[in-house]
Amino acid sequence: MSRHLIDDVAVGWDELGTDLLDDAPPALVTALTGGEHWPSRTLDHLITPDGSSPVRMSVTDTTADEQDVQWGYVLHKEGVEVISPLHEDIGPIVSWSTDPRTAFNDHPAAWSALDSPPAMRTSRGRQPQSAPAAAPPPDASSPSSSRSLLCPRTPRP
Repeated sequence: MSRHLIDDVAVGWDELGTDLLDDAPPALVTALTGGEHWPSRTLDHLITPDGSSPVRMSVTDTTADEQDVQWGYVLHKEGVEVISPLHEDIGPIVSWSTDPRTAFNDHPAAWSALDSPPAMRTSRGRQPQSAPAAAPPPDASSPSSSRSLLCPRTPRP
């Protein structure tokens, strides 16, 4: 996942498509997409003011405010760390085994590193499987500026 989302893209993503679900069970793909299929699209047609080649945005603790970053996602071996930079420097980790149909509270203050991810329910009113315990936060000795962030506008763990 991290190779596809971070390493194999030159600048960034315009849209993530259903190709991320290629190895998922067909019933889950249908539940998530209604049976529709579309490819992921990269940001290929960017034009910079000075005509230079576009470069990937680097997000650090210093630049997050000036870049208006509202959410950060850090990919870990055990799951996705969801960070609300407006409220926290680190966030809870949503396990890779979490049902992707799980609905989460999207209020930034709900995503505290001290609490479990704020799962509300899965689609069709089913209760999500018991939420896994949040993994320990990243080692405090490693600077957060070295973590790879994905920074869309809404939390979709």
